Amino acid sequence: MLFQAALPIARRPLHEEVADRIRELITEGVIAPGARLNERVLSEQLKVSRTPLREAFKVLAAERLIELHPNRGASVAVLSLSDVDHLFEVMAALEGLSGELAAQRRTDAELDEIQALHFEMLAAHARRDLPAYYRLNRAIHETINRCARNPVLAETYDSVNLRIQNLRFRSNFNREKWDSAVVEHTAMVDALIRSDGPALRALLEQHLRHKRDAVLEELRA
Repeated sequence: MLFQAALPIARRPLHEEVADRIRELITEGVIAPGARLNERVLSEQLKVSRTPLREAFKVLAAERLIELHPNRGASVAVLSLSDVDHLFEVMAALEGLSGELAAQRRTDAELDEIQALHFEMLAAHARRDLPAYYRLNRAIHETINRCARNPVLAETYDSVNLRIQNLRFRSNFNREKWDSAVVEHTAMVDALIRSDGPALRALLEQHLRHKRDAVLEELRA
């Protein structure tokens, strides 16, 4: 029996998987802003050698999540209050544009996917599981961005969004603000169902402004 040549199985480089794990630790605040990244400790915790770890550092430095210091290792990047304000200002515009385009261009299958993610997110919120909630929340925003079908927008969105993941995660530390964010998400899904682009744009921009305000309030405190 003859078989067609099978396509090769895609395998991700180890350093990319290591970068994903460190990125997650930074997002969830396990590794705090300004913290030094100890190669020996991270190698032991992640069970990898220092070679893929150093390659992962280069990836994260290119994303501006960490800073490399000659002869002094690496540390998690620290954002000033003005950095936070400026990043969220740009992110609000990118989220708003993503939403307006997504409302026009999304498919029924994509809408079903977002609704399913939303219901899972509500369940995570109900049991106060912030890490699970945040992963679902992030998936919703990224899926809306994907529905916009604009590769230039997607590239810019991803670049800015990576730098504020920890801040978006921290914006839910206040229970009242977390509850308000969930209400805002329900309104967003309703606007997407109605294909109301202007309404979804306004909701997303407001949502990001509220996130910014929550983060700045915490940082100033």
